[in-house]
Amino acid sequence: MIKSMTGYGKTIASTPQKKITVEIKSLNSKQLDIATRIPMLYREKEPEIRNIISQKLERGKIDFSISFDVIDDENITLLNKAVIKNYFYQIREISTELGIDTDAQILSSIIRLPEALKPERPELQEEEWNLVVEYILESVSQLDSYRIEEGKSIEKDMKNSISKILQYLGETEPFEPERILKVREKLSSLLTETPGSENIDMNRFEQELIYYIEKFDFNEEKVRLRKHCEYFLDTIDSPPPNGKILGFIAQEMGREINTIGSKANHASIQKLVVMMKDELEKIKEQTLNIL
Repeated sequence: MIKSMTGYGKTIASTPQKKITVEIKSLNSKQLDIATRIPMLYREKEPEIRNIISQKLERGKIDFSISFDVIDDENITLLNKAVIKNYFYQIREISTELGIDTDAQILSSIIRLPEALKPERPELQEEEWNLVVEYILESVSQLDSYRIEEGKSIEKDMKNSISKILQYLGETEPFEPERILKVREKLSSLLTETPGSENIDMNRFEQELIYYIEKFDFNEEKVRLRKHCEYFLDTIDSPPPNGKILGFIAQEMGREINTIGSKANHASIQKLVVMMKDELEKIKEQTLNIL
């Protein structure tokens, strides 16, 4: 089974005072990269939140956020009397020096000045935090389920590409005898056209011809490519995380396909090699998004 690194989860919790929204989404990344947006009320719990995420989600670029809407506002904003008085005495003193009259409306301006209002910061209640943790876990679980479903789609596409690579590999076989024959005919033709060819040792020529033709043989590459495809399919069915291993196997498959292409010396085989490369590129793109 494989999992995608792409996923999304969202839960909404309600208390008598708040409506709390927990949201998490992930994209592909080489390692675990967590970015958080957390209100000040829950800021002290950020290490715990990161620990929960890192234990459940092993890899990916994770964006996590908590937000809440206050339903029943229990927070009371208090006037900072000492600061307001200080502002008022300073303004009155300056007004007297400048001969400017002050009136009662000055208070409305003073209240807008920094530190004039003193909001009472609420303390995070244990019951509320336990509820938030429960919904964080639920959001992470939703994201993980999303990853599994996305992984099934990726798995289907990759297995289809592997099947096509093996199909194209099998289609090279009818052209192999023809390819060797053409190489032999071409070399023999060049030999007969060469002045003094009647003095050539034909036994030696046959030996050199066999050696030369062996350099075009790609049976070993075909065997290794089939083995890599089998290993790839076995790894797909292994428990995640297996994305990095699949990426390494795809690289090895690419080496064998490239070698077959360099030894092909036949237009029809080259065409099949290009088609195999096309399917392999699809696989490589998919492995980048596998956990």
